[in-house]
Amino acid sequence: MKQNRQISDGRQRIQSIDSLRGLAILGILLVNMPDFHSPFLHVNPIEWWNNDPDRTIYIMVDLFAQASFYPMFAFLFGFGAVILAERVQSRNTSFPVVFSRRLFFLLIIGCIHAFLIWHGDILINYALIGFLFLLFYKMSGKTLLWVGSLLFAIPALLLCLLMMVVYVTMPEEAAIITDLDMVQASIKAYQTGTFTEIFQQRFVEWYMVNNLGSSIILIISIFPLFLIGAGFAKLKWLERTREHQRKLTIITVVCLVCGGLLKASPYIADYNYFTVSLQDMIGGPVISIFYITALVLLMQNKSLAKILTPLANVGRLSMSNYLLQSIIGTLLFYSYGFGLYGKISFTTGVVLVVVIYFLQLILSTIWLKHYYMGPVEYVWRFATYGTRPMMKK
Repeated sequence: MKQNRQISDGRQRIQSIDSLRGLAILGILLVNMPDFHSPFLHVNPIEWWNNDPDRTIYIMVDLFAQASFYPMFAFLFGFGAVILAERVQSRNTSFPVVFSRRLFFLLIIGCIHAFLIWHGDILINYALIGFLFLLFYKMSGKTLLWVGSLLFAIPALLLCLLMMVVYVTMPEEAAIITDLDMVQASIKAYQTGTFTEIFQQRFVEWYMVNNLGSSIILIISIFPLFLIGAGFAKLKWLERTREHQRKLTIITVVCLVCGGLLKASPYIADYNYFTVSLQDMIGGPVISIFYITALVLLMQNKSLAKILTPLANVGRLSMSNYLLQSIIGTLLFYSYGFGLYGKISFTTGVVLVVVIYFLQLILSTIWLKHYYMGPVEYVWRFATYGTRPMMKK
């Protein structure tokens, strides 16, 4: 009986993590879709989508998805790194060597994605920041949690404090404005431009988010979640859910209350860079922890775990599905596809999210009936271990 229970718990743990990845893929598509079809990077969204239902639906996506799912992926990245380390070390293999190969391949995929498909890539950042993890992976679970939490809280609070000073002393500098020149440049390039013009615009927008100043913010936003996820993995909090149920329940409630208030701050107060910083830099990651712990607790219910199996299937193919979303999005909206950039409403974009994700649920389930992993996952594992994994069932 004891052996059977351990096997069952292991399967539950795997499905929980894959279901979290599947949920993150849905949330990322919700957040990325406005950037696929509109000059989202250059506008004040509240002014840009100022009529209902677009305004109301945008606010809902902003509250429940914006800045909450990339941190979830960062958490899962750190969690998975610890699982990989345990697996590799049990085979008397060097984890730094294996992990470095894994990150190097991720960097190549990220560059292809960022410069040839869509500027909003996150894989380059995960790959480069991942090398920092090699300095921390031997720490204990509790130390990883403390270091990750401090690296998250201190810089985020200082930056938000700085934005508050700007807002109080120079309120006009804290206002979020629409850059009409960049809006027109984006529409011209993506809607009717050649592939070369699209490439140039894509690089400009990638650099806007990934320049030196922005990269520092990305590091302090992403890397602490790596460490927190690694801490959870070492302490087995998501693996032994029932044993840590009380602790996870407290984390869930605290993160929901605190994260919810911070996420709502632009709508409770004024919509400006200060409140958006509170929302994105602190509220978003805190809500991502809420999603993680809440879903894992809910999946103790076997009926619910069974219902969420398709979600786990998407998560098992998370890299392939993430890249597929960008390919579909750019083909729908860029000039070398259907050229719909700037021509649909925010609401229509959300409808497309539902349709695309529903198709991914179906296709992922069908794919996994015949194969053990997705095509990108296959190449990634091959590059990581240097041996060809079994693909077809």
